[in-house]
Amino acid sequence: MDDQAAGGELAEAQRMLGVRFRDVRLLQQALTHRSLLKDARDVGAANERLEFLGDSVLGQAVAEYLYRKYPTWSEGRLTKVKAAAVSQVALGQAARQLLLGELLHMARGEEQSGGRSRLSILSDSLEAVIGAIFLDRGMHAARRFVLRVLAERLARIEAQQEGEDYKTLLQEQTQERHKTVPSYRVIEASGPEHSKTFVMEVILGDQVLGMGCGRTKKAAEQAAARQALERGEPEA
Repeated sequence: MDDQAAGGELAEAQRMLGVRFRDVRLLQQALTHRSLLKDARDVGAANERLEFLGDSVLGQAVAEYLYRKYPTWSEGRLTKVKAAAVSQVALGQAARQLLLGELLHMARGEEQSGGRSRLSILSDSLEAVIGAIFLDRGMHAARRFVLRVLAERLARIEAQQEGEDYKTLLQEQTQERHKTVPSYRVIEASGPEHSKTFVMEVILGDQVLGMGCGRTKKAAEQAAARQALERGEPEA
């Protein structure tokens, strides 16, 4: 690709991202996947180092936002909501809304295997872009970008009973990663009719992802979904 074509692509990338770079080489690096590296020692040409930096900038920006907006929240609640806001699913969805996959440079084999739409590549690349903005424009610009691209996700989490809707978060995660949603089943109901305790399992395919109990089926489902999220991603 000649310099003029590259310059045009980077100009379009800045327009799509809504950020103007002083040093467009940082943006070019952020949009370069490691599959293009011909030598493993040439790590500075791809976006992994920027991803490392962007991950920290992203975490600080969201942590500060939540800390200032919710002065009565405990450390545990802040941690939980922050984790949901900066999860791979959240970042991947934000990257798709930005059409970030269209901007990435990667090897043909990676592209043919679905790399431009792969959640892990999109989320990593968004972190790399955040790192590039931080280096080029500073923390204020990086924070503004983070809060803009995650605004919808943050609003949704806050509206879901301040981060307590584990069922919705789990459903989004499994839908994104496995193209299906979990189901719930009662495995135990005990106690008098007016004061029952329910034990529920949440299942994906033939795998039990989590188990929870509660005074209502809904509460038990939320507890099961929470355990599933804390355990991490199930096997494909």
